Amino acid sequence: MQVTNQTEDQHEVPTEGGKGNKYLLPFILITSLFFLWGMAHGLDGILIPHLKKACQLNNSQSTLIDTAIFFAYFIMAIPAGMIIKKIGYKNSIITGLLVFAIGAFLFVPAANTRTYELFLFALFVIGCGLTILETSANPYAAILGPTESSSFRLNLAASFNGLAAMLGPVLGGIFILSGINHTPEEMAAMPEATKAAYLLEEASAVKLPYIVLGSILVLVAIMFYFMHLPSMKSKQTENEIKPGFFSVLKFSHLTWAVVAQFFYVGAQVCVTSFFVRIAQKEAGLDEKTAAYYLGIYGFLFMAGRFSGTFFLKFVKDYVLLSIYCVANILLCLIAIYGSGIVVIYALGGIGFFMSIMFPTIFSLGLVGLKSNTETGSSWLVMSIVGGAILPYAMGTLIDMKHDDIQAGYIIPLVCFAIILYFGMFGHKVKNVVS
Repeated sequence: MQVTNQTEDQHEVPTEGGKGNKYLLPFILITSLFFLWGMAHGLDGILIPHLKKACQLNNSQSTLIDTAIFFAYFIMAIPAGMIIKKIGYKNSIITGLLVFAIGAFLFVPAANTRTYELFLFALFVIGCGLTILETSANPYAAILGPTESSSFRLNLAASFNGLAAMLGPVLGGIFILSGINHTPEEMAAMPEATKAAYLLEEASAVKLPYIVLGSILVLVAIMFYFMHLPSMKSKQTENEIKPGFFSVLKFSHLTWAVVAQFFYVGAQVCVTSFFVRIAQKEAGLDEKTAAYYLGIYGFLFMAGRFSGTFFLKFVKDYVLLSIYCVANILLCLIAIYGSGIVVIYALGGIGFFMSIMFPTIFSLGLVGLKSNTETGSSWLVMSIVGGAILPYAMGTLIDMKHDDIQAGYIIPLVCFAIILYFGMFGHKVKNVVS
């Protein structure tokens, strides 16, 4: 199946009722997927400090949670594109939901045995499911209408991803975090049986939330099975250039979008992965209160998505992206050199201004690719591997700096500087499929 970023009348799509709303129901269904994978990522910021405690890890080891999920994006991006071409969008979405659910259910044996490697495997499986979903849903949302409004549609759908980013940490704080923390000295003084029971109880706290999540995913997959989604087919012209997987990178704006997306995802995951820990250390908050503040961060992220979607009606997408990058560079400086609760406020601001970056970079990268949209989408999804690499680098830097978490935020700062270059120069289309 070939997918293009063409105008509405070039798509052979069955109508869903009246002419004006033929894309409405498919768009609503696709938007629900943005919420579901947002919930998975929203829980990551809770899992990292929680499993660090339950499995007795250092900073760099705890970021392997991010590595497991986001490395799956890199591994599965190309197969996901092949799956879409082979079985279509609808079946790909169902497949992604079921793989996602299997990963969620694997949290039960991982918690029962308190085996960190099994947790990582479960998260890798979740990442594989998310890759299939995102590779399907992002381009599908982008092409459900005119090309000039693709950024608007992606940001609107992604706003519900932001809603999940708010709810995930709040629910995780309620149902996963116990609020019980012991110093290394207290842990060392515990009888082995008491210590083992405490750590097993902490690990077991993840079971119920992930059983519920997995069950919801299965129900949504069943719903998609019985619902109609229009297939997207292009009218390919005879003189259309059709590059292969690697040669599509000759489109310089796509190449820069891949680079920008790598650093964006890395920056986002870096900020959220250490949010709870920096809130505890710099602002003196307990872990449950820190999780609440991470929920506020998610609310600001969501608010940024909705307000950014509104601003995109009046401001060019690459201009808004550049403005938001400048704001985040300044906020990173406050996070690095500030103190107390001000640091947490700065991180909340970063969440607000990060909000539009992923969908905007994604849509800018797909401009003019036409029947190469699937290939470009696979590259953009592969670039999400930045979320596997950069947080580990940040955790290693923090360990090298003797647990100075603030110093680690130099990495997101550099990321936003690179994205700024994309917004100002790299997005410009030089090679377009004719």
